[in-house]
Amino acid sequence: MIKTLRNLFKQDKEKFIVPKGVQDVIPITAVYDDGIFQVGKDKFTKTFKFSDINYAVASREDKEEMFLEYSELLNSFDSGATTKITINNRRLNRLDFEKSILIPLKGDALDIYRKEYNQMLLDKATGANSMVQDKYITVSVCKKNIEEARNYFNRVGNDMITHLNKLGSKCVELETDDRLRIFYDFYRVGEESSFHFDIKETRKKGHSFKDYICPDSMEFDKDYFKIGDRYGRVIFLREYASYIKDSMITELTELNRNLMLSIDIVPVPTDEAVREAESRLLGVETNITNWQRRQNANNNFSATVPYDMEQQKKEMKEFLDDLTTRDQRMMFGVLTMVHTADTKEQLDNDTEALLTTARKHLCQFAVLKFQQMDGLNTALPFGVRKIDSFRTLTTESLSVLMPFRVQDIFHNNGIYYGQNVISKNMIIADRKSIQSGCLPLAVR
Repeated sequence: MIKTLRNLFKQDKEKFIVPKGVQDVIPITAVYDDGIFQVGKDKFTKTFKFSDINYAVASREDKEEMFLEYSELLNSFDSGATTKITINNRRLNRLDFEKSILIPLKGDALDIYRKEYNQMLLDKATGANSMVQDKYITVSVCKKNIEEARNYFNRVGNDMITHLNKLGSKCVELETDDRLRIFYDFYRVGEESSFHFDIKETRKKGHSFKDYICPDSMEFDKDYFKIGDRYGRVIFLREYASYIKDSMITELTELNRNLMLSIDIVPVPTDEAVREAESRLLGVETNITNWQRRQNANNNFSATVPYDMEQQKKEMKEFLDDLTTRDQRMMFGVLTMVHTADTKEQLDNDTEALLTTARKHLCQFAVLKFQQMDGLNTALPFGVRKIDSFRTLTTESLSVLMPFRVQDIFHNNGIYYGQNVISKNMIIADRKSIQSGCLPLAVR
């Protein structure tokens, strides 16, 4: 086994304790004021929220440029840590939506237009099943104490924010209440507006932070789980295709349900990856030499090397060239996805739709059997990984699992153009008309 994986399994090894309550299912052991969570004995995690970029509707040249920038971001991940990229489809909080999106009334003659425009926004949001999409990057690292973890996350966070700014994406660190809000919205669907958490008050009262976010009940079955009255299921990507389109992740997360898709990334140091690739290539060449020697012993001097051996040798050479000459890194990836529904029948239909979408891209998803609790904690942005279905990938292969979709943009000359993520409508409007509350010039 490669050294990186051996060390990773050693760090993640912990004694299994049967949960005696709902709070025991949540793998967080301690929270700190600056948004750092402790999971396990000496593992600390930090979550960053980043905004979407206008990838899906960009031209081919712009897509290639964004793809290369995203590859640089993946290359910048530290090999001593595990990075989790999470896409979260959550139900829209109407109070937050009205506060941040709707145009406030000013008591003048234009209020009639502002009301009509606000009503249009509310109708579009409600018509799309009130779903919005957030994106997070969670970094997990093993350190001796919280001070070392703080110094590490400050350095890594600055690098990550710089790379995402080059992509045109805004990245911010999440505080403690913001991180807990993610889990609260997932566990308590329909109660999003009643979340309130103050870490200082909680400490004064001696309460556990888990009491504020945990659901009323959780039941785990063989291939699904139940949170309160809602059903959920965790699936993972078992078989990868040789060629994957960059739209696969977007199509998987277009389902109008509460879901989370996470990609766990474990980078391997380049020198270790090159040694491993050279060792594998040497093994393939040794097998070919032994096969030819056996054929010569049977006086079969004109035998050609079997196709599978030739392909193994060719692929290992290409993999080694990627590592040594094309600025690629070797990474291990795990893709998990959790989705919820109101009924068991609806859950089964959604699972079949997701499996069909993956098969369309020549990939194969599978339902976790008797590992639903581990899969749930892996898919949520806690920063833990309980599923070991690793796949060896290069930077380019991992970059194809593109988390970006589309973003509203403002042009310098005052014209707004973009695709509404909620309603999927294309909107063209003058910036002054939006600020003043008038209707858009065109909606198509």
